[in-house]
Amino acid sequence: MIYVCIPSRDEGPTVGLLLWKLRRVLGEAAREYEFLVVDDGSSDQTAEVLESYAKALPLTVISHPQPLGYAASVEDLLRQALERTDRPKRDCAVLMEADFSHGPEVVPELIKRMESGADLVVAQAGFSDSVPSWYRWLRRLAPYLMRRLRVRGLDDPASGLLAVRLISLRNARRARDGRLLTTDGWGAKAELVAILAQHARRVDSVSYLERHDLRTRPLRSRPWALAKELWRTGRRVRLPAPPARASIERMEREPAESPS
Repeated sequence: MIYVCIPSRDEGPTVGLLLWKLRRVLGEAAREYEFLVVDDGSSDQTAEVLESYAKALPLTVISHPQPLGYAASVEDLLRQALERTDRPKRDCAVLMEADFSHGPEVVPELIKRMESGADLVVAQAGFSDSVPSWYRWLRRLAPYLMRRLRVRGLDDPASGLLAVRLISLRNARRARDGRLLTTDGWGAKAELVAILAQHARRVDSVSYLERHDLRTRPLRSRPWALAKELWRTGRRVRLPAPPARASIERMEREPAESPS
């Protein structure tokens, strides 16, 4: 089972079309799938759009009455995936954005890498001309601003587009008493990748083209404020020492516990 996890806030104009296009590409991949979407206190028509699509798609909507932020939305989505799976060594979660900056066409490649043996696959972005220059430069600087969260072989830890085997996710949550993220926004994306990489036997990457011409809302971040946030995240966040391989193998042999 593939659990496609999508955090969303005020993405009514794009989230429905994204789900429908994902339905097509996942159908071609001939794998079972389920959509998990958080509506993080949206003030637009997101709730109504998701309600209509839930009648036609295998879709579960998690509603936050008030905005709780990206990290809280991701935590809820991944927890739901763990609660649903009965085969964590086979099943995976795909995390992606709702604003169409992540194209659905990259998802089959993420799944192929998982099927070939990777436990974590992180998409590394190239940028179309529709992406503002300051955004491109800041994404390239992010690994240096958050250098304590860097993962060898990954140059874009803040892409927000990844696939993870659920056994690795389960082990990461166990090691951190259930909670994964201590920061938010781009920092949370890089923190999540760094944490999951500690519990993955193999980390892989794929390339994709990020584009912003299909977005219907402006970027919520401002360049200088975001740069300072990333720098503070890099100084503040501390990861525990990675578990030894024998420890990972032992956790994988242990019976599954409730992830709640």
